[in-house]
Amino acid sequence: MITETFDTKTNAIINPHRKENAPKADACIQTFSWKIEEFVLANYNCKKIASIWSVTGETPIYSLEYKGKTFAFFKTYAGASACVANLEDTLSELDTTKYIVFGGAGCLNKEIAHGRVMIPTEAYRDEGTSYHYAPASDYITVKNADIVAKFMEEYGLPYIKGKTWTTDAFYRETVGNFEKRKGDGCISVEMECAGLQAVCDFRGLDFYTFFTSGDLLDAPKWDLRRKEGQTKGTQHDTGHFDIALELARYVVD
Repeated sequence: MITETFDTKTNAIINPHRKENAPKADACIQTFSWKIEEFVLANYNCKKIASIWSVTGETPIYSLEYKGKTFAFFKTYAGASACVANLEDTLSELDTTKYIVFGGAGCLNKEIAHGRVMIPTEAYRDEGTSYHYAPASDYITVKNADIVAKFMEEYGLPYIKGKTWTTDAFYRETVGNFEKRKGDGCISVEMECAGLQAVCDFRGLDFYTFFTSGDLLDAPKWDLRRKEGQTKGTQHDTGHFDIALELARYVVD
């Protein structure tokens, strides 16, 4: 059973190994948005420092200087298994221990405004990846939620904290499962948080994350809550890269 797959008695067949010349970064920022990637490359002095390769092709990793710090940046894949694999690959290509990951999430509470920053405190493990990195449990604690919240408060950024529902199958977010997760205190649904927290716990890394409140499940019909072409207040909101960049500086100072 998947709940029995966390194996601490034998070694992994494949392990990441940091290259001797891996470039140092104070932190690594990951986005899921191709529009944010385009924005960063157009508006910051970025240089490519490494690449992750897979059957889908190249994932370039860039570096940028900001307020005296060096940050790595790249666009990762959606879904826990692919996103965690990308993070594992960076352990060979980069010398860093801090990861800031941000993106959009579905909203489970109609009282939370579209575009609001959401900070997950625990992630419901409705995916498979985390069970290979942590003992089985319903939830995994998002350890640095309070640090992210403190940052938001100090910078005067409105936010809301709550549990999140991490699922592999967004086309199987049924009414029944939505009601269970909302009743359990979840305010968001996404695909990566539980897996990312589990791998960071396993590898001894610091994980910081926040979401942009997007489409609404807490409605008679699924509500996309955005107009065609709209980016502000969505997962493509470039202003949220600015938040991630300041958060990266905050956690390394």
